[in-house]
Amino acid sequence: MLALLAITLANPETTPPTVRKVQDLLATLPRDHISFRLWENEIDDYLRYSLKTTPRPGIQSMTVKVFPHDYISTFTVVDFDAVERWKPGTIPTLLRPVLSGRKSVWVDCRFQVANGKLTFSVEKAYYDEVRLPAFFVTEAIRIVAARQPEKYDTSKPLPLPFRLKRLSTETHVILGQN
Repeated sequence: MLALLAITLANPETTPPTVRKVQDLLATLPRDHISFRLWENEIDDYLRYSLKTTPRPGIQSMTVKVFPHDYISTFTVVDFDAVERWKPGTIPTLLRPVLSGRKSVWVDCRFQVANGKLTFSVEKAYYDEVRLPAFFVTEAIRIVAARQPEKYDTSKPLPLPFRLKRLSTETHVILGQN
């Protein structure tokens, strides 16, 4: 999700107000010491806009729900054919009949931040009513993240962008500080 927040700034005349707020925040972070709050609707608006203006390999759309104690729930449309093409055998045999093409998956993650680096663990994940194994979802995330222009390696702690040092959550809001 943070990778999508780091997408380049766009034309302000055609940008929705909540997206402009996030863009202004992102422009300020590298040069100023600030604390901020981003509400989940602002994150969702920004994700929708950024994925439309700068598509990401393997991801069609994403929305988030933010809960206390560094817990985030995502609803993401993933191209499972691309995941399987990028690393054959990733999708478990029993799930291949249902996880092909673009499918919406619900993934709950808990994250931790230490020294400006983020790690996460998949708490639970579902496609429709089917519970997905956490090890599979973690691997699918790793494969998709590696295909992004930034070439993220989610098997290691991820450096937070924009000199961010802290991230945490409360109900419906992400708090950050650099």
